[in-house]
Amino acid sequence: MKILVGMSGGVDSSVTALLLKQQGHEVIGATMAIWGDRGVKEQLKDKLPKRHGACFGPDEKEDIEGARKIAEEIGIPFYVFDCAKQYEEIVLDNFKKEYLSGHTPNPCIWCNSLIKFDVLPRLAKANGIDFDKFATGHYARVEQDGDRYILKRGINPKKDQSYFLYRLKQEQLSKIYLPLGDKTKEEIREIAAKCGLSVAEKPDSQDFYYGDYNELLGVEEKEGNIVDINGKILGTHKGIWNYTIGQRKGVGISSTEPLYVLELRKDTNEVVIGPKDKTMKDVLKASDLNWIIEPAEKTFTAQAKIRSTQQPVGVTATVEGNELTVKFDDMQKSIAIGQSVVLYNDDLVLGGGIITEVL
Repeated sequence: MKILVGMSGGVDSSVTALLLKQQGHEVIGATMAIWGDRGVKEQLKDKLPKRHGACFGPDEKEDIEGARKIAEEIGIPFYVFDCAKQYEEIVLDNFKKEYLSGHTPNPCIWCNSLIKFDVLPRLAKANGIDFDKFATGHYARVEQDGDRYILKRGINPKKDQSYFLYRLKQEQLSKIYLPLGDKTKEEIREIAAKCGLSVAEKPDSQDFYYGDYNELLGVEEKEGNIVDINGKILGTHKGIWNYTIGQRKGVGISSTEPLYVLELRKDTNEVVIGPKDKTMKDVLKASDLNWIIEPAEKTFTAQAKIRSTQQPVGVTATVEGNELTVKFDDMQKSIAIGQSVVLYNDDLVLGGGIITEVL
């Protein structure tokens, strides 16, 4: 089988390409260039080495050359495709819009469904590269069930990445291959070391951007008030986009008890803070839904995640058109508008949507 592998220069995608080559497939490596001609701000150049390892940053050329080196070590052809324009229009524009609205977006989810599993393989096809499947180093599983393709959690709960893939469509699922879904990170590093790959000990990416998010937002400071739940002014801020729901450190308000960011109000330009118990909620609404498995009933029980690192917890979900209401069995901390809620039936990914309201 001819398989195109999306390679980032990290250990996961590198071992993916290696394993497929060892299995006898005709493997082709491909990397997407997304940084474009942004350059690096002068005042950040000295800080760059400390921030290496993000998915999006000016060290992209180094990562691309790392991926190229791995492809040479494995003995497969390697291509680089310029996806910067699409990344700007799809991922970064959404990122800016959401943050400036006081929401907390997840750019990795948009990148996976609309860039990595869409733009990249389409560009490869358009440039004459023939392949049967597109593979990545994600820790998740794709299987065929009758005439449908299903998505399952990776077997290692600490490394499962199915949360980031819930927006994939049937056409995409039918064409992808995820060989690491039944393996652990430790196994992958052992394989890389045993085979002498130079990335065996390379650290994982920690964030989507290497620097301060303000560098991407490109807006002037907008001073407003920091208030408590009763509206009492406690201090000032320089832009609601500098805060995230549930944030404790860096709020800048002295108190006898820890204070957390509870709400970001775009209309009044206020940051609302309060004690830990006020961060706990148990109902959310979501829209812009994507279903891998359509619910058979309007109301059903399932498990859900509201962040990638969370283990699924029990919920009751109700679907009405393109709106989803999720009632958690137990209170959840810091549910953030703009993030995704993903529903599961044990290991099976049902689907999910973008959180629009917290009740």
